[in-house]
Amino acid sequence: MSSVRNSFKTDFKRAILSPGFAAGVLLEFWIFLQAGSNSDLFRISVPVICTLPYTTAWLNDYQTGFLKLYLPRTGMPAYIAGKILACGISGGAAEALGVFLCLFFQKETPADAMNLVLIFASGMLWAVLSATLAAWSNSRYIAYGGGFVIYYLFVILHERYFKELYFIDPYEWLSPQHTWIFGKYGVLILMGAIISLLMFLYALILRRCIRNV
Repeated sequence: MSSVRNSFKTDFKRAILSPGFAAGVLLEFWIFLQAGSNSDLFRISVPVICTLPYTTAWLNDYQTGFLKLYLPRTGMPAYIAGKILACGISGGAAEALGVFLCLFFQKETPADAMNLVLIFASGMLWAVLSATLAAWSNSRYIAYGGGFVIYYLFVILHERYFKELYFIDPYEWLSPQHTWIFGKYGVLILMGAIISLLMFLYALILRRCIRNV
């Protein structure tokens, strides 16, 4: 357990001190300040900005050979857990912190703390999805764009073909407009289940890749 904690601390420090994290916070702050939570610009920015802090961390370690030096110090389970947790949390934090900073400029802010939690969870979900796609494809382009493509695909499916299935709409996850079981906590439960599944897939993919190193 201590090895997982140490690995996470190392990865999380790398993530939040990265230029990508700072860029993500500032971009989301500017977008939310200028456009607001109901704008398409803000909602479309979520699956992109969350990828900036740490989505390509695995690829960096793998492609540069750093993995061979670092892995013996942590072990495979701790290494994988540290990577995906730091990616997800830093991705969600970049979104939520950028929005939170708008409080100090007396502009539109989330209606309550729960809305901010939903923004964080949504950012975490799309960051983890992007990291999983990146590990599967071994591509930086997929890391930054794959989550956005799937995000927008679900938006189109809901708006054009399955309007009654509001729970598949990523916009709904950011700011619920329908009645959910357990209210906004129901949205969190759904996103939490998806995040857990993606983390499981990520671990399977990385185990396969690491065994081939």
